[in-house]
Amino acid sequence: MGQLDGKVAVITGAASGMGKAASMLFAREGAHVVLADLNGPGGEAVAQSASETGRKCVFQRTDVSAEPDIQALVARALSEFGRLDVMFNNAGIGGAIGSIEGIAVEDWDKSQAVLLRGVFLGIKHAVPEMRKVGGGSIISTASVAGLRGFQGLHAYCAAKAGVVNLTRSAALEFAKDKIRVNCICPGGINTPILHRNQPGVKDVMEQWMAKAQPIPRAGHPEDIAGMALYLASDDSEFVTGQAMIVDGGLTIGSQFSPRDPAAAPQTAIPPRGYIGPSFQG
Repeated sequence: MGQLDGKVAVITGAASGMGKAASMLFAREGAHVVLADLNGPGGEAVAQSASETGRKCVFQRTDVSAEPDIQALVARALSEFGRLDVMFNNAGIGGAIGSIEGIAVEDWDKSQAVLLRGVFLGIKHAVPEMRKVGGGSIISTASVAGLRGFQGLHAYCAAKAGVVNLTRSAALEFAKDKIRVNCICPGGINTPILHRNQPGVKDVMEQWMAKAQPIPRAGHPEDIAGMALYLASDDSEFVTGQAMIVDGGLTIGSQFSPRDPAAAPQTAIPPRGYIGPSFQG
């Protein structure tokens, strides 16, 4: 018996990183999964791999910032499987980075559209279908950046703080419907959004992150997938409105100062500009 037997889950940002890990884990635990991403080839490949668990998993190309795409995504879950039990609003980007004075308004708006509006739309369109089946679980990916400030990540910090508080207000509204709303706050997780699939950068980030928090290793997508599984399963039926921190202890004490040169490895992340989907390089 799997923890998600009989459940239907939608996972956004499922072509790589945390969404990919969650899709594979959910399928192994008995869920049918609708995988969503802008990366068509990557999403199709993960859906095929997840289906090898014996559960039917399908891919739907989705721009989470576009309401028609989210409506179509939920409709796909219903047409394929007849219900919706779990919505994991996971899709993300780096977004606008740099000083506040240097951020272009259009880059700020694009960041908020994906990171915050996408979560709002996922909640909005999942709730009616979950209500029909007597409840469900909505999970969103926030960040420790939504709980504290990080220099140069103003748009990201603002959006993720919005996800945390939207989680709380939505949990209040939908508790009566037995719909639980929670979010996960990852710390340093070594995913393509950081290393951009550039040669050697993943290993550099792995070594640097191992020094960044009390638990001496980098965070991995499977760490977040495990928390998502708990929140999706009936084991967490008395948990709602919570920001679940999964960060190796980063928020209780960083191992070095942000001004320490060791805290600034040479990576594929530029010091300013806009960081879009990881598969675009």
